[in-house]
Amino acid sequence: MNIVRATVLFVAAIALMASTSWAQSAGGADAGATVFLVCKTCHSLEPGKNGVGPSLHGVFGRKAGTESGFNYSPAMVNSNVVWNEDTLSKYLADPKGFIPGNKMPFPGLADAQKRQAVITYLKQAAQ
Repeated sequence: MNIVRATVLFVAAIALMASTSWAQSAGGADAGATVFLVCKTCHSLEPGKNGVGPSLHGVFGRKAGTESGFNYSPAMVNSNVVWNEDTLSKYLADPKGFIPGNKMPFPGLADAQKRQAVITYLKQAAQ
């Protein structure tokens, strides 16, 4: 194999690994941890540690408005939403549109890839 061909194959292999790594991390937990830094201003992942927002520990499968010790809006309490990937994605995209009258001041996360990344992160970190 000549040096030019070997170099081209090496560069192609590096590019493929980089793009695969990026694709895996773009919607993955590492990227989600970065997105969560915005959420962390108000939310904790520690059990029972509420802040401006409720603790997100154990959020998957939990009925909205039921985290002990947090003062929810009536809209959240009466929403009958159970948190899962789909409901979290819809809520994070447009909190006021998904549950009108809730008191979360966050305007929403329009980027679907960032929403998926933070949901992936929460599935690991909030259990």
